Amino acid sequence: MLTSRLFKQRKIRIFGNKFRLMIQSMTGFGKAIAECGDKNIVVEIKSLNSKSLDINTRIAYVYREKDLEIRSVVAEKLQRGKIDVCIYCEAKDAGSDKSINETVVKSYCRQMQKIAADMNIPATPQSIFDAVIRLPEIFSSELCGELSDEESAVLMQVLLQAIEKIIVFRRAEGAVLAADVKQNLEHIANLVSHIERFENQRIVRIRERMALALNEGVSPENIDKNRLEQELIFYIEKLDVSEEKVRLLQHCDYFKQTMNEANCGKKLGFITQEIGREINTLGSKSNDAEMQRVVVEMKDYLERVKEQVLNIQ
Repeated sequence: MLTSRLFKQRKIRIFGNKFRLMIQSMTGFGKAIAECGDKNIVVEIKSLNSKSLDINTRIAYVYREKDLEIRSVVAEKLQRGKIDVCIYCEAKDAGSDKSINETVVKSYCRQMQKIAADMNIPATPQSIFDAVIRLPEIFSSELCGELSDEESAVLMQVLLQAIEKIIVFRRAEGAVLAADVKQNLEHIANLVSHIERFENQRIVRIRERMALALNEGVSPENIDKNRLEQELIFYIEKLDVSEEKVRLLQHCDYFKQTMNEANCGKKLGFITQEIGREINTLGSKSNDAEMQRVVVEMKDYLERVKEQVLNIQ
């Protein structure tokens, strides 16, 4: 069939090097650690899908002055997603005593107890302590001290290392997403050829139904056969889905090409909307139970594509 040939002619290989480098998931995790003097600087980055860029930072007090610079670097490199950045320092010697800021810990505990009582939330001293111990600034500032130029440079270096790791993670996830999306698009394209099998049968059935309805209501000698044929042609032309099939295959082709572009998630979302419109038009024009079943299958595969596109950067 014409539409099937068009799709095969437009079919492109989407698993080349360029493809793997471009498409990324918004889900990922990266962690990096660097030594600086008598301590380690630890950077952890976690990202989830989001319609836009949403950066949340939890940074040790001594590094707070770098917050804007850190956000700028993360935004430039990761582009999109709900991103949590956690940066802290810890003693290099795991066996060494860590200096805990008792004043801060006690203050946190009192505040947590008051909040739990005000909100009528059941909380034991142990549960409050477990929550407090994870909060920032519980260690004395002597562990990190003043931020030197050398430590600042190490901080930005380890940040970039963590970002690189999360990008590697996102690319791996992106390859999985791409494989699934490609498979679902191919199912949609294959179903176009299934529709073609029912089109001629549908026209025959439409003619038979109209002829039967006329014979039941009008005597044969009062029927103008030429006018009837004209009306049949006009009606069948309104139900013709050739253009919708071609446009649907074109949209699938455009979707695949767009997957080779950087940061293509939003654009792919727009293309899925266009694919959905063509599938909906096929359904409204089908006027045939078998064709409508095929359209329902198309919608099922398209929904799977939409779910995956939501996680593409």
